[in-house]
Amino acid sequence: MFWKGRGRARELAAVVTFDADRTAVEAARRRPDAFESLYRKYVAQIYSLALYETRDAHAAEDITEQVFLRALTALPRFREQGEGPESSFRVWLFAIARNIIANERRFRRRHPEAPIEAALNLRAADDPAAATETHLEAQRAWDAVMRLPEERRQAVTLRFVNELSAREIGQIMGKSEGAVRVLIHRSLASVRDSLAS
Repeated sequence: MFWKGRGRARELAAVVTFDADRTAVEAARRRPDAFESLYRKYVAQIYSLALYETRDAHAAEDITEQVFLRALTALPRFREQGEGPESSFRVWLFAIARNIIANERRFRRRHPEAPIEAALNLRAADDPAAATETHLEAQRAWDAVMRLPEERRQAVTLRFVNELSAREIGQIMGKSEGAVRVLIHRSLASVRDSLAS
C-alpha cells in the first residue's frame, strides 16, 4: 500500500510537468496583445542570436522582428511538446529564428553587399594597448567560430550565447542531445586548434 502511494505520486508529478510558457501562450492565443509578455521574455535572446549570426545590428533587428511576427501569426498552430521544465515554446521560437537566419544567409550570398563599417568599435579603456590586445584576442576567437561550418557555428552560438541546453538545441536542430554534445565538443576543439596555429 505504501509503495502504491509513492508510485501514484510519481505519476501525478509526471502529469503536472508542462511547458514553462504555457500560461502566457494560452493568454496570447485568446488575446494577441498578451503576446507582449512572451516578446519581452525572449526578444533579447533572439536578437542576440541574430546579431551573433549576422554580425549586423540592422539585420539582427529585422530578423528579430520577422521571428516574432511569424511566431504571433503561427501561434494557433503551436503545439506543446517534450517533457521537463524547459519551454517548448522557447525551442519553437528558436527554430523559427534559425530558419529565418538561414534564409537571410542564403539571400546575402545571392545579393552580396559591401559592409559600411569593417572594424569593430573599441571601448575606451585606461590602457589602450591592453584593450587593443584583448579586442584582438576576442576577434581571433570570434573569427575562428565564424569559420566553423554553419551547423557547428549555430550549435556553439545557441549553447554559449543564448545559453540553451543541449536538449533544447537538439530540439531546434533536429538532433539527439548526445549528437549536440558531440557537435559542440568538436566545434570547440576546432576553435582551439585554430587559435593555437
